[in-house]
Amino acid sequence: MLRVSVATSGVTRLPLTSPLRSCLVLSGGIRERMPSVAAASSISTSSGPPDVDGGAQRKLPWLIVGLGNPGKLYQGTRHNVGFEMIDAIAEAEGIPLSKMQFKALFGKGQIGDVPVMLAKPQTFMNASGESVGPLVSYYKIPLNQVLVIYDDLDLPFAKLRLLPKGGHGGHNGMRSIIKHLKENREFPRLRIGIGRPPGKMDSANFVLRQFNRQEREELDFAFQRGLDAARLLVLEGFNKSATFVNTAQSQMLNK
Repeated sequence: MLRVSVATSGVTRLPLTSPLRSCLVLSGGIRERMPSVAAASSISTSSGPPDVDGGAQRKLPWLIVGLGNPGKLYQGTRHNVGFEMIDAIAEAEGIPLSKMQFKALFGKGQIGDVPVMLAKPQTFMNASGESVGPLVSYYKIPLNQVLVIYDDLDLPFAKLRLLPKGGHGGHNGMRSIIKHLKENREFPRLRIGIGRPPGKMDSANFVLRQFNRQEREELDFAFQRGLDAARLLVLEGFNKSATFVNTAQSQMLNK
């Protein structure tokens, strides 16, 4: 599998020491991850919300949102791959999702030297915008630095697609987010393919199905690829990340 490593000055890559569910554990053991980075402290400013990294040469933060449904009933289902991708990033980068803010499980930290915020809206999928809209507004995040990660029925299973903007494509979580961003669609999104339902199965039932063992193994690789893509996006920009995610997979899909 193609791997991309992003060098961070003065930091040595270390193996992950605490396993993250099945999405980070494969038959060969736990993969190496970038080292954990302690969450940055918040500093209040007179003009708005807390500064995310507080440094003298402050970089604009990223907000990375994964979509899903809260509760044990929905854990491990196809509709919750956005949640699992956020869990993978949080584990690899040492960012605890330990707070509830604007109806989301929320955490602050860094990828390399870039401040990031991770969020898993707890509103249920169809009302995701009730969480994302206020987060974007409060922290004054530029929309081109809001990445939304979600499941996609129209992509082959475990395939990823990174786009700079677009519509909701019939996805109710994205529909809600666009509505609460005042119909603005100019934000990047990472789609994770969950495939089409078999036979005449209803899509609403299909997205709430669990993965079988083979699917879970394929999904593990997709999460690793998504983690690499998120690091590239934050540290090197959209074009490099999109080339990494989309080009090789497009060639595979056209074979």
